[in-house]
Amino acid sequence: MSARRVLAVALAVSALLSGGTAVGMTAMSVRVDGASMEPTLREGQRLLTTPGSADDLRRLDVALFHRPGTEVLVVKRVIALPGDRVGIVSTPKDPYQVLLRKAGEDTVYRVTDPAWTERARHTGNCCAPDGTRSAQPRMRTVPPGRFFFLGDNPDASDDSRDHGWGHLDDVTGRVGVRVWPPSAPRDLGDRPALTPTSGPVP
Repeated sequence: MSARRVLAVALAVSALLSGGTAVGMTAMSVRVDGASMEPTLREGQRLLTTPGSADDLRRLDVALFHRPGTEVLVVKRVIALPGDRVGIVSTPKDPYQVLLRKAGEDTVYRVTDPAWTERARHTGNCCAPDGTRSAQPRMRTVPPGRFFFLGDNPDASDDSRDHGWGHLDDVTGRVGVRVWPPSAPRDLGDRPALTPTSGPVP
């Protein structure tokens, strides 16, 4: 089912349940709490996941899942999937160099987003064998059944750097559309870019 179709169904149910108000739609959606995904998502906005998408996770998706080892639902960006290699190089001049090598490929990409550059000041290196921060930058292979996730607001996000690899079994689905407030764009905007890099790889 397309994201547009999901939104149409949500609005129809909302009208039936609440006489045209947003109560029904709000009950079906997920509310954003905190600033870890700014500017992509802001506190108080409400989101719908795409039905059937939990088993179809893709790199750079925004996904809803349980934080590793907890029942807490979080919304973050998926960076790397099983078999990928991922790392973060942090220097005083360039504190947030997110590196990715896709499984089965030789090319190393830098994952970039203008919003990250504006917000990353104190991110630190990654990754330790469990996917968390490390004293020195290291590329690590994502284990089977796991994934690496980050927030779009690097210095304000608890993500894989703190909690390690996510579990694919804990994914509820990809975020399809934003349904509240009505003034906000329905789509989530541009995805980060993958740019081949020729620099040294840790």
